[in-house]
Amino acid sequence: MNLNNVPAIVTGGASGLGEATARMLAEHGAKVTIFDVQADKANKVAREIGGLAVSCDVTNAESAEQAFAQAREAHGNCGIAVNCAGIGVPAKILGKEGPMAMDFFNKVIQVNLCGSFNILRLAAAEMQDREANADGERGVIISTASVAAYEGQIGQAAYSASKGGIVAMTLPAARELARYGIRVLAIAPGLFMTPMMEALPEAAQESLAATLPFPQRLGQPSEYARIVREMVENPILNGEVIRIDCALRMAPR
Repeated sequence: MNLNNVPAIVTGGASGLGEATARMLAEHGAKVTIFDVQADKANKVAREIGGLAVSCDVTNAESAEQAFAQAREAHGNCGIAVNCAGIGVPAKILGKEGPMAMDFFNKVIQVNLCGSFNILRLAAAEMQDREANADGERGVIISTASVAAYEGQIGQAAYSASKGGIVAMTLPAARELARYGIRVLAIAPGLFMTPMMEALPEAAQESLAATLPFPQRLGQPSEYARIVREMVENPILNGEVIRIDCALRMAPR
């Protein structure tokens, strides 16, 4: 799919991987709408890229439906949707204060997995009504998984479950939506220089980078965005989860 003039939605587009993706899409001509709960940051990025920012809680059906309506009114039916909204707070199943709270587990699943599905279902509903290109393609939906979906560490049970759900959902969603000319993909990043990582001391960042086989450095958000671009533009990529992790295979701790 050619990015030029295609309405695109990026959740979590106010910072990190989502911000880099929003900037890349806009640079290549897409009409970008950022969905984020960080209104000030989202508006700042939107102004800089000539896009639109909409407050959206991806876990809430009504909030997402209203956000899609605003994006549709401004840019038309969504042709590209990228799920970057997520949380990754660690917690042990059995901690010092007892078993993990179900509210904590539910929140991680709601934001990372249910939030991604919420956007997927609404994006697909709009994409089915778009005019198809020469390949019969109407849209592309990309979600963000994680290497933790495959080798979750101690303290990542909730996070790994949420990201594993994205991995498991990708192929059946691609198979179901194929009849409408909609491709579904996911990216599983390793260690990236996101705002959470930037908050760590430099020594901690270097220690984490040393665990990577090659290159021994943290990934840049722009490198995530490059994979998004390839997924959108390459018509035979479908139903796949691509790891971008410097060959990292995480240890138990």
